[in-house]
Amino acid sequence: MRDKPPITISDKAREQAIASIRRYFDENMDEKIGDLKAALFLDYILAEHGPAIYNQAIADARQFFDERSADLGAVGFQAEFPYWAAKRSRR
Repeated sequence: MRDKPPITISDKAREQAIASIRRYFDENMDEKIGDLKAALFLDYILAEHGPAIYNQAIADARQFFDERSADLGAVGFQAEFPYWAAKRSRR
């Protein structure tokens, strides 16, 4: 996993991201940009900011699983050799 190339996204997600960037610039920056500029901007975001977002997502996922598995021993515990204890309590 180390020394991986910059974060990549699927072709469909890339198309949607480029359209979204173009729309954002059109509505918020009072500037229309084409697909090429939007694609270059997306490449910059993925290369420069993508790793920080990815690392935070991994940290969030790890925290989620750590919290869920912290009590796994108690949740998954089954009493061993329960037959005789259960039989005694029925008397």
